[in-house]
Amino acid sequence: MAELVQYYGTGRRKSAIARVFLRPGTGEFKVNGKGFTEYFVTEQQRVAAKRSLVLTELLSSFDVLTTVSGGGVAAQADAVKMGSARALVLFNPELRKLLKSENLLTRDARMKERKKYGQRGARARFQFSKR
Repeated sequence: MAELVQYYGTGRRKSAIARVFLRPGTGEFKVNGKGFTEYFVTEQQRVAAKRSLVLTELLSSFDVLTTVSGGGVAAQADAVKMGSARALVLFNPELRKLLKSENLLTRDARMKERKKYGQRGARARFQFSKR
């Protein structure tokens, strides 16, 4: 049997992690076993998830299978964007310059700030009363 050709990339954003597999195909996009438009409801999420494939004009030449967990749907869309960009670099290293110039290979380091002791939240304090 012929060996399965696929390219893998991991994308992360906040607490969302996406495992993206690119396989040569017709452009089918599955997220956690669901259809692309079924999983990503808003247009903004759809544009974000497909950004790296649209930029390189390889959307119709790959089937994309992703497994996403953690975070919200918007963060998951950004994680898919990064994962597909990393997989495209494995497919063709010459795409790295284009993807890097669009900041698609850069991990967004912004995370939720932790709650501190003696406070109500990360920055919010308990109400203070002088009298």
